Amino acid sequence: MSQEIKCRRCLLSEFDMELYAESVAQCIERIPEDKRATGEEYDARLGICKSCDMLGAGMCGECGCFAELRAAKAYMGCPVGKWTAVCDL
Repeated sequence: MSQEIKCRRCLLSEFDMELYAESVAQCIERIPEDKRATGEEYDARLGICKSCDMLGAGMCGECGCFAELRAAKAYMGCPVGKWTAVCDL
């Protein structure tokens, strides 16, 4: 059940917890620990995403990914270069 998006720069977990829990959160849990960003890195990345004009409804307007999922993967960087990968795939 989707809720109305409250702001353009909302993350998926902020406006549709049901969809987040059923999809993005499960995907994040499946990322191997050695390939997952630390909690601090994840939070820092999401803070950058939330301030980015490319974020819309939890998705990156540059690449189309779910920002929360991309931020959780330590081996991925921001598609517009605002944060970098911290490990190799």
